[in-house]
Amino acid sequence: MAGKTVTRADLSEAVYQRVGLSRTESAALVETVLSEICGCLSSGETVKLSSFGSFVVRDKGKRVGRNPKTGVEVAIEPRRVMVFKPSNVLKARINGDAAPDDDDS
Repeated sequence: MAGKTVTRADLSEAVYQRVGLSRTESAALVETVLSEICGCLSSGETVKLSSFGSFVVRDKGKRVGRNPKTGVEVAIEPRRVMVFKPSNVLKARINGDAAPDDDDS
């Protein structure tokens, strides 16, 4: 999988070219959107982008893990993780299928 990685600079450039804001305004807009998403996620909120997907914060409980090299049991502390659930529209687009008419996930 030798795909290109899209960076903040790439997103800012795309906004600059398509929306017509200055490069500085485009970069600020991208930073504002990403900052808002991060803020919502860190406070435990779900971020849902229609026709794209949802970013969800989940709590994982304490469990016992095992070191694969030594086999020694290790306690894994409870933590919060972020997962992304793509919408059916995004899944269809990635697979080259016809996109469903309307999807809110």
